[in-house]
Amino acid sequence: MEADLRSFLAENFLLGEEFRGLPGSASLIEAGIIDSTGVLELVGFLEETYDIEITDSELVPENLDSIDNVVRFVGAKRNSGHPT
Repeated sequence: MEADLRSFLAENFLLGEEFRGLPGSASLIEAGIIDSTGVLELVGFLEETYDIEITDSELVPENLDSIDNVVRFVGAKRNSGHPT
């Protein structure tokens, strides 16, 4: 999942090779990789790729502001057993 996420970010936000070494815990917003519009693009990618639904209340930095957070969040959504 992390590799897919890194590929999506690199392809859609025109990131160079230096992005490949970005720590998973780094803030995507503070690093200037995504902005508020980018968050919506990321959400669309996650919903389509992992067949999940992300609600407005889940659009918080704790879920979407770093690669580590996204991987944890999507993993929890997929394992929750609740319909999406």
